[in-house]
Amino acid sequence: MIRGLILLFSMFIFMLQAQSFELVLPKEKNCIVNTNYAFFVGRAKNGESISINGENVYTASNGAFAHSVPLKDGENRIMLRSPYGIQMFKFYKNDKQKNVEFPLEEFEPIMGYVKRDNTPMRSEPVDAGLNRISHLFECTPLIINGSKGNFYRVFLSSNKTAWILKEHVQIDLDYIQTPTDFITMDSERYKNAFVQTISFTKKLPYTIEDTEEEIIFKVYNPEMDENSVYTLNIPKPEKYTYNVKMDGGKYTVKVRKLPEKKEDYTIIIDAGHGGSEKGAVGCLGDEEKNINLKLAQELYNILKKQGLNVHMTRECDANVSLNDRVDFAKDNGADVFVSIHFNSIPDICMDIHKNRGTSVYYYNDNSKEFAEILEKNVTKIAGTRSDGVRTASFAVIRPSDYVGVLVETAYMTNPLDSLLYRSDKFMHKAANAISKGILEYIKKD
Repeated sequence: MIRGLILLFSMFIFMLQAQSFELVLPKEKNCIVNTNYAFFVGRAKNGESISINGENVYTASNGAFAHSVPLKDGENRIMLRSPYGIQMFKFYKNDKQKNVEFPLEEFEPIMGYVKRDNTPMRSEPVDAGLNRISHLFECTPLIINGSKGNFYRVFLSSNKTAWILKEHVQIDLDYIQTPTDFITMDSERYKNAFVQTISFTKKLPYTIEDTEEEIIFKVYNPEMDENSVYTLNIPKPEKYTYNVKMDGGKYTVKVRKLPEKKEDYTIIIDAGHGGSEKGAVGCLGDEEKNINLKLAQELYNILKKQGLNVHMTRECDANVSLNDRVDFAKDNGADVFVSIHFNSIPDICMDIHKNRGTSVYYYNDNSKEFAEILEKNVTKIAGTRSDGVRTASFAVIRPSDYVGVLVETAYMTNPLDSLLYRSDKFMHKAANAISKGILEYIKKD
């Protein structure tokens, strides 16, 4: 009798667990975190209602739900309740280290060398954001006269300094100063490009600025004189790309006009993540890498039917590094680069009605108009909420060699958006919207 009751009770508990919600996040019931919020993402079953710490949680018609809970320092206990039972979670929040303001240390000038190509020189000692003012070449000599935290201060002229990560510089205390001599300057105008060169006896630091009417390229020769600055003012067309190349001490700055005919464009479609890089995980367990690829393939097929020259950075579930994606675009002569992604909720108090929809990111000014056109088309045609056009320092859209944007089509971790992105109809609409945006941009006079 007792054994039968135990068996019956066990079956009852099993049935409750089988019917109750499934969680995608968090992955563990006991977590040590340094975030401000605990984020719960999952799927409810059989229309069950869910509350978290007594607050009712919105559940979409497909069962998707997502909810954030603010965390205090130390231990936090969070209770999830549904008609089928209760689950308890414990989060221990580490005190976040306060932002430390490192003191500026000034010292007598010393010499250093850049360790590798494409090393960012920044306008402030912060390793993030839109503060890159150039990408220096390997073995470029620098005059260092200060430090702050993980950065060295670079002396460029009497009224210009910059910052570079210490790990990117090799200090040379035995360096013997030999002022760099200017050799020559030249310019050539082609049908679709303006190329300007400036040569010195060795490499020098430089900055580049994209203004409203021109590209301003400055080379600094502080070993010669603290005010020795060479400036190139290069005009630019309405739709353009530009790059800087180095050969010895010869700099070549090329500003290129984009093609006039759509058939002459090369378009790169980048399906974000892939392989071991899953990206975000949706409320129902979908992995972003797969959703990205599905949309990218749909977009690729539409563009090919339009007669465009289009390539994909990955055509299957494969690992492709960020550098390889950029190199692929450059090697194929990319004019336009579109990186396909789906968003997730950051470490914030989530609002399912606000943190949803389509956002488009760009880094360089030559990509802003394209980003605005894409965001307008996707929200209008695919029916997503407008989540804005923003700047961001994503590796695949930083190069100025092409017009590059990153599209966050919808939110993987928003229950309302999950109703959209799981639909084949939505995928077709979103791909069609992006393709229309691309065509609108490349056809625009």
